[in-house]
Amino acid sequence: MNATSQFLTSGLQSFTCKDPWSDEVLALWVPIVAYWSYSTFFHFVMKANLQFFEQYRIHTIGDMEKRNKVSLSRVLSMVALQQVIQVILGFLVLHPVDPVRYVIEEENTLRWLSGLFLSVTNRLGMSFHLANILAKFVYWIMIPAIQFVSAMVIMDAHQYFFHRLFHINKFLYKHVHSHHHRLYVPYAFGALYNHPVEGFLLDSLGAAIAIELTRMSPKMSMVFFTFSTLKTVDDHCGYALPWDPLQFLFGNNVQYHDIHHQSYGIKRNFSQPFFTIWDKLLGTEMSIKEAEKRGGFKKTN
Repeated sequence: MNATSQFLTSGLQSFTCKDPWSDEVLALWVPIVAYWSYSTFFHFVMKANLQFFEQYRIHTIGDMEKRNKVSLSRVLSMVALQQVIQVILGFLVLHPVDPVRYVIEEENTLRWLSGLFLSVTNRLGMSFHLANILAKFVYWIMIPAIQFVSAMVIMDAHQYFFHRLFHINKFLYKHVHSHHHRLYVPYAFGALYNHPVEGFLLDSLGAAIAIELTRMSPKMSMVFFTFSTLKTVDDHCGYALPWDPLQFLFGNNVQYHDIHHQSYGIKRNFSQPFFTIWDKLLGTEMSIKEAEKRGGFKKTN
């Protein structure tokens, strides 16, 4: 048996032995469930032709059928392939977390924080109980919040520069990124329709780098990767929904990204999936108002 066969065999054995409900394994399959669930919701909304939602549709079904250059079945099969590859790679590189060691580290960190705050509260004449409350607030709320926002910024930077490279380099655009741009009229299922190389470099690697640099726990990484997946689906859903928090809380939303899928905006709005920082700094932003002047959007209620 050669080295490659041994590697694959050990990976398969590892795959079958891991607990599907452990935090590190949940981080692999929960985002996938989120993608299919959220995309299916928008697919049924689109097919049902509900008037409440139709008033917010960016493009008509006719535009979708006429302008898109790839079938829904092809989109779904490529997304499934990409997700299978990602899960297999994830299982091959996963390192199980020792729950006992994790609890010990958690207790040591809380004890250290309590001691830190205790030295301050003692000087102020405050109670030991307050020091414990502050320690838990920092550990359970402040640190995860900082990690989450930092991961968003890191992922944004990663995806901007890789995404822009895929447009600037003619070989990469023709053979890799052009797959995604066969969708001139984006829809939810198409959010993760990419060449597998792009799916790995932009989505999987970007999330992995962000999670590793911020030192997120497996549970937090599951939350982050799931949130970024939902945001990406929302950015491709095709409906400019004024009450959708993923749209009104972020300037980089479904309308912003739809511009990038049009011929007049294909060299603009590379930022994804959260902020528009890099487009603004490097002069590659096209605003929604500018797109409206080009006839790109109808006004939504």
